[in-house]
Amino acid sequence: MESPDAATKTKGGRGKPKASKSVSRSQKAGLQFPVGRVARFLKTGRYAQRVGSGSPVYLSAVLEYLAAEVLELAGNAARDNKKMRIIPRHIQLAVRNDEELSKLMGSVTIANGGVLPNIHPTLLPKKSGKGKGEIGSVSQEF
Repeated sequence: MESPDAATKTKGGRGKPKASKSVSRSQKAGLQFPVGRVARFLKTGRYAQRVGSGSPVYLSAVLEYLAAEVLELAGNAARDNKKMRIIPRHIQLAVRNDEELSKLMGSVTIANGGVLPNIHPTLLPKKSGKGKGEIGSVSQEF
């Protein structure tokens, strides 16, 4: 009973024809992170009564940038340790050695991340150049 034009009439005559393939919002924005999922989380999280159309795109772009930055630095740390796989230790070294990321993730604990290698200067042995030279010359005299 429905005519072939019934589907287009429900849309009000706007939009693309049914035959064309749908393009996701992530593809439209040129992102890898899922814009639709971020939008759903913003809505179900009840952070605000209404969520604009641009906010999940912007948030996805920011999250993707941060992930790419951390992964690049962690990959460099893994390569420095002659490893092919990134482990939590590499992420910890990457974050703590970068000033801005360390400030952003200052109160974050990374499981199995360890700590930065650091020895307090007061615990290091004293370096006295004159003392060693005198001891050596005294031992030579006897």
